Amino acid sequence: MTGNAPFPPRGTKEEIEEGTSFSPKFDADGLITAVTTDAKTGELLMVAWMNAEALARTVETGEAWYWSRSRGELWHKGGTSGQIQTVIELRTDCDQDTVWLKVDVAGDGGCCHAGYRSCFYRRVPKGEPAKLEHTGAEKLPHSHG
Repeated sequence: MTGNAPFPPRGTKEEIEEGTSFSPKFDADGLITAVTTDAKTGELLMVAWMNAEALARTVETGEAWYWSRSRGELWHKGGTSGQIQTVIELRTDCDQDTVWLKVDVAGDGGCCHAGYRSCFYRRVPKGEPAKLEHTGAEKLPHSHG
């Protein structure tokens, strides 16, 4: 799959912002940012990337697919860990250059390869740009990280 296929070509600014045609804008590398949250709690679970094929598979199957930039391959989230992300709702922003997946997560409910429920288990303290602190999140008992 190349370019924007199978999605329709992008229209005018008004069509993109107010229309009903899903015409996602992929970046120069053919990727779009995907923000994933828990459908029940709203908790931010992860931010990843999708190419046109991953986005199309997500829409078609109702399960989250991503593009792994580090491995250079399509990635069915939970395909090996059992942490399948069932998409409850998929939204796009006004410019259609970011997607938001609201998901239910199977298995132990974790999403992070390091073994945490969310990939956002550390914070940067104010005034300390080179430091990270743990948020207190604990590793899941059956972590796959």
